[in-house]
Amino acid sequence: MIVHLPAALDDYTGGQRTCELGARTLEELFALLDERYPGIAFRLLDEVGAVRRHIRVWRDGVPEEDLGAPLRSDAVVHVTLALSGG
Repeated sequence: MIVHLPAALDDYTGGQRTCELGARTLEELFALLDERYPGIAFRLLDEVGAVRRHIRVWRDGVPEEDLGAPLRSDAVVHVTLALSGG
């Protein structure tokens, strides 16, 4: 599957914003991302392993919050950051 990451995570990915991984679930995907880019999971997941509230995950263009959701091998996953401020 193809994974797209936001520019805000460039410090972890060395500027790589797209990668290919083979994961069966979002939970596995985040673990594989952390193996490839050490420390990135801390920015994506909170202390109980849930997606942080300012992070959004899109699976094939549909918002996904269930970390156990199955992923197809040809899935496209986008990780985005919510904007805040005033």
